[in-house]
Amino acid sequence: MDIQSYINAHRERFMEEWASLIRIPSVSCQAEHKADMLKCAGRWKELLLAAGCQKAEVLPSKGNPFVYAEYKANSQQLRANGQQAPTVLVYAHYDVMPVEPLDLWKSNPWEPEIRDGRLYARGADDDNGQAMIQAKAFEYLVHEGLMACNVKFIFEGEEEIGSPSLEAFLEDHKELLKADIILVSDTSMIGKETPSITTGLRGLAYWEIEVDGPNRDLHSGHFGGAVKNPINALCEMLSQVVDKDGRITIPHFYDDVLPIPQAEREMIAQIPFSQEKYNKAIDVDDVFGEVGYSTLERNSCRPSFDICGIWGGYTGEGSKTVLPSKAFAKVSCRLVANQDHAKISQAFIDYIASIAPKGVRVKVTPMHGGQGYVCPIDIPAYKAAEKGFEIAFGKRPLAARRGGSIPIISAFEQILGCKTILMGFGLEQNAIHSPNESMDLEVWEKGIVAVTEFYKEYAK
Repeated sequence: MDIQSYINAHRERFMEEWASLIRIPSVSCQAEHKADMLKCAGRWKELLLAAGCQKAEVLPSKGNPFVYAEYKANSQQLRANGQQAPTVLVYAHYDVMPVEPLDLWKSNPWEPEIRDGRLYARGADDDNGQAMIQAKAFEYLVHEGLMACNVKFIFEGEEEIGSPSLEAFLEDHKELLKADIILVSDTSMIGKETPSITTGLRGLAYWEIEVDGPNRDLHSGHFGGAVKNPINALCEMLSQVVDKDGRITIPHFYDDVLPIPQAEREMIAQIPFSQEKYNKAIDVDDVFGEVGYSTLERNSCRPSFDICGIWGGYTGEGSKTVLPSKAFAKVSCRLVANQDHAKISQAFIDYIASIAPKGVRVKVTPMHGGQGYVCPIDIPAYKAAEKGFEIAFGKRPLAARRGGSIPIISAFEQILGCKTILMGFGLEQNAIHSPNESMDLEVWEKGIVAVTEFYKEYAK
């Protein structure tokens, strides 16, 4: 039986199994759902065993438990050349974001509803929907005796809160999780008609800045012009971090930034994109960024600096003429592959100290960070993923870096020593993390086909 026939024959069961996960409110950031995390992990254990894994267990961690499962190809499924079958480690997460505000949902977020070819629910895409793509492709290949790879699954329950337990878990289970390649479905495509494989993610460095001035808020009439205003000082410092050409001015910031290969720039240029529509969608009359790069290059392949929040002084109703005693800001840099977030974090701290004016005291506190990631497009696993997309979607996928950060991907490479293939099937309109999250059911089924073909090709 071919994969599409298998999907057709088992579609109703697939949907009910998917629904059984959605009905569990596995919200990792809310303590009231602690029991639901364990329940969801247990349900994934059941589903992976039913799909054909020979072993599955729920493993404890410092936080929410991990689900581990494995399948070892038998002697008849080994490759023709006599070598051992390659091992694929499939990563996903079973925790989801909160559903609030509930009044913006058109249907119950914990009860899947199908409308206009899409399944609506929390976790429909991120990540229960995409994890089910992996599980069902695996099930088909095992059921039909076609799985010629060893497969390991590791599902975590803390991705939506920054994966605080993951690195320690990886360190403690290096041998158990040993693999040739890691496969992740937790990213998106450029569009339904423009399939793509995410080949790069930006890293992140994040800080909080505190500026202290006088020992209390002062009357701006009595002290204005004679005492350094902490908010003014903070704005002066932050205005110096990016120059008029969009370049970040932190000394040595660009030392490790690699140029975008010309072949990749040419591929980026093939991505359907309208600058006019982009501006209109976010209601701006123009864009700003590093001179010499397109918008799509700036927001995926080049680093950036942003003030994420700034506060201090009086912001209530009416007016209050004060010179505030304190000012605060939260700021971040998106980093690119080869930039070390710890190195950049210290460079920023040193830079702010060097430009801090007299009359105030400045404290910069690192909050969190993570490394960027780039996947080579010439390795066998990438070629296998490319082939899978081409068969499923009818056209060769574009290689596309994305501007967001998934720090766990670089952790996989650093700790487990292998690359990750990001076979994501999300779409922008899926509205992950938002009310009315959904999954396009046609794309979902094509995703199962694509992953199936990946395994076939990779095992060759």
